[in-house]
Amino acid sequence: MALPTWNSASHSLGGAVGRARPCRRSKAAAGSGGSRLRCLAACPSPRLGPNRKMDCQKITNFGNQLLRRKNVDCSREDSRLSRCLNTFDLVALGVGSTLGAGVYVLAGAVARENAGPAIVISFLIAALASVLAGLCYGEFGARVPKTGSAYLYSYVTVGELWAFITGWNLILSYVIGTSSVARAWSATFDEIIGQHIETFCKKYMTMDAPGVLAKYPDIFAVVIIIILTGLLAFGVKESALVNKVFTCINVLVLGFVVISGFVKGSVKNWNLTEQDIYNRSHSLFKDNQTQEEKLYGVGGFMPYGWKGVLSGAATCFYAFVGFDCIATTGEEVKNPQKAIPIGIVASLLICFVAYFGVSAALTLMMPYYLLDTNSPLPNAFKYVDWDGANYAVAVGSLCALSTSLLGSMFPMPRIIYAMAEDGLLFKFLAKVNEKRKTPLIATVTSGATAAVMAFLFDLKDLVDLMSIGTLLAYSLVAACVLVLRYQPEQPNLAYQMARSTEETDNNESVSTSESQAGFLPEEEEKFSLKAVLCSTESDPSKFSGLVVNVSTFILGFLIVGICILTSLEPNILINTVQIIAAILVVTIIFIIRKQPESKTKLSFKVPFLPFLPAGSIFVNVYLMMQLDAGTWIRFAIWMLLGFIIYFTYGIWHSVEASYAASAEAERNTDTGSDSCK
Repeated sequence: MALPTWNSASHSLGGAVGRARPCRRSKAAAGSGGSRLRCLAACPSPRLGPNRKMDCQKITNFGNQLLRRKNVDCSREDSRLSRCLNTFDLVALGVGSTLGAGVYVLAGAVARENAGPAIVISFLIAALASVLAGLCYGEFGARVPKTGSAYLYSYVTVGELWAFITGWNLILSYVIGTSSVARAWSATFDEIIGQHIETFCKKYMTMDAPGVLAKYPDIFAVVIIIILTGLLAFGVKESALVNKVFTCINVLVLGFVVISGFVKGSVKNWNLTEQDIYNRSHSLFKDNQTQEEKLYGVGGFMPYGWKGVLSGAATCFYAFVGFDCIATTGEEVKNPQKAIPIGIVASLLICFVAYFGVSAALTLMMPYYLLDTNSPLPNAFKYVDWDGANYAVAVGSLCALSTSLLGSMFPMPRIIYAMAEDGLLFKFLAKVNEKRKTPLIATVTSGATAAVMAFLFDLKDLVDLMSIGTLLAYSLVAACVLVLRYQPEQPNLAYQMARSTEETDNNESVSTSESQAGFLPEEEEKFSLKAVLCSTESDPSKFSGLVVNVSTFILGFLIVGICILTSLEPNILINTVQIIAAILVVTIIFIIRKQPESKTKLSFKVPFLPFLPAGSIFVNVYLMMQLDAGTWIRFAIWMLLGFIIYFTYGIWHSVEASYAASAEAERNTDTGSDSCK
């Protein structure tokens, strides 16, 4: 969650309260009093030995390194990448990435096993939960329209270490997503042509390593990844065109499915009685009615009750994952401040309508308990004697897999490029092709990695790792919105002023921004319960910003605790602790709500602060805690590898570190000229 952070302008704890750059104007005004204060700050305290002070200084510097924040100049529109995408391109990219093959499979499984016809409510709840995260991404897209998505948003708000963790996990999510979708594309195509590819590979290329490698190497999946990698390297405009074609075909097929379902379906399938279920399923299960109820519910629109609807909503939530790829296009969109928020919200709305329509059509065409969990649409059309419609379904599923694959591959090299550009990954990965304006090395590297994984591994056990990276990114973005909306000035202010052409104005501006952007209260601002619970200020101050920072950290801690407790066996003690924690969460949200908001004008802002970001954090953390222990062990191994890279390379080659070193050298020069005599 968001932590109380060090000031980005001076890379020291507390901004102006810490080791802020001396202001020449303040020197002239302060006279001997200012000189004495500077001498006291520079000379060792008689109560603290030089060794102790040196150790404290090292710890402080190390903390500054881990939590230094990126300063972004949003006023500059130049980019090494090609600005050629418009709002429609972003909507198509978001819809194509989100509305994958899951729409052809997921609805049948959830309707049969979790929700019944009430799956439409499950999709509605899942869509609302996804919109919470989508709105947070939309505000950051308007605030920081640069390449990097959640990685960049974390970097400018909560610091470098959290940003690296976010980016490193997004890379894992996209690599696994690309590889798994490529294998699904290959399997779907093979099934359409009669499984000749699988038969050939099992006969001549079997890999005998169960639990480690796949049954056979998937050459066709590798070919697909290589083709799309070449397309992405050729140009973003061409990639967007191909994506729009496949997405439009997919949407047309889904429209045909929805219309067919409403024409051939019957509302009676939404009002089945227990006797109807028993009569149809008695040939399969000879036991009593109690077992039938356990398997298929009690009939009606909501046969499994609200518990089944909510369980289905948790599964359906993952169907909306993918819109965040829009946020990686910040430097390739003509008007990112408006196009990114519109693209995210519009794509989520279109995907909800599609999921809602397909699930309604399925449950109208045939009883929910007869749906096939693997291929529900062909089974449903066969049930209503429309076998010919299966050809359209086959074409639509391949187009959906193609757009989903492109949606996974598109943001991956851009995250790698952004991290390499900042020095956190190896610098050669940030190379951009001057002619095509694409991150060539990052694209080829990410494509090759995904191709190797698709070739060798059966990724079913790794798919849950995608969820951790995505949900962690959603949580951090929501927390970052909470932090930034209550700060007195935005972090990029110092960056813009630090690049002023006039040195004198530069120093004065940086000092001013440091005094504004510091997260610790000024000396004249004293702590009081009234100031925390009922602030009377109309504009945010450093004190109110600190209150929000600490409150957000505590809020995240409490939400994680509540979600962990929900995964345990309930008893009186756990229920009591949950109630107390829930009361504290409400109190923390009330405290944040009472703090003054920033009046910075943006093209898009998240409404209903702080309730909407807090709700998004809760949903994401809750879903993360539902993952099994094996997934968390694999996550820990991946993070260990990432920390090795960060602490041996990234922390020493960070671009922000070079800015900090330059500022430190200038401060030392100024301190030497003003030293005590």
